[in-house]
Amino acid sequence: MSDAPALLKDPWLSLDRQREASIFGIWVFLASELLFFGGLILTYTIYRIQDPQAFAEAARETDIWYGTINTAVLLTSSLTMAVAAQAAERGLARSLVAGCLAATAALGTMFLVVKGFEYAEDFRNHLVPGPGFALEARAAQLFFALYWVMTGVHAIHLTIGIILVSRLAFLSWRARMEVRGNPEIEVTALYWHLVDIIWIVLYPLIYLPGRAS
Repeated sequence: MSDAPALLKDPWLSLDRQREASIFGIWVFLASELLFFGGLILTYTIYRIQDPQAFAEAARETDIWYGTINTAVLLTSSLTMAVAAQAAERGLARSLVAGCLAATAALGTMFLVVKGFEYAEDFRNHLVPGPGFALEARAAQLFFALYWVMTGVHAIHLTIGIILVSRLAFLSWRARMEVRGNPEIEVTALYWHLVDIIWIVLYPLIYLPGRAS
């Protein structure tokens, strides 16, 4: 228990109680985030049921290669984040924890770079709702309005995750925090996995409709 003073924070008297409170707190926060994204997805579902043809036409205008690449990138980042969390929990090498955290942050940054190229292409193709929109159907504008809102909010959440993971990677690498059993790593991992799961839901909603025909 030599690492207890380094991990224990006020006002907690034991590491177990501190960890339980941290995990409970992050799950409450994640539940609120699921409710938020759930509202957006429900709105998408209602409008898609009302005009499936227009939504399929709009979805075919998205670049499936960008979406697929980013899906692979985020799935890989979930793997590196899980390895970092497990390595920290089991007290494995600090370099392994720091390396996996750094890889996770790098993959998250790669996602944002790819998304930036995709957004630039969307602008060039006039796929931003408003005057000069490329598609005629009104529902297509609704699709892309939801596309920009959902992917934009997801990108904001991912940016926050990158900052949190980068901080942990830096502190771990410089030995400025104890990594074994550190609840900060576990809590951050849960947040990161939520961001990944949300994208896994958004990917088929945005990129796959209308592709089979």
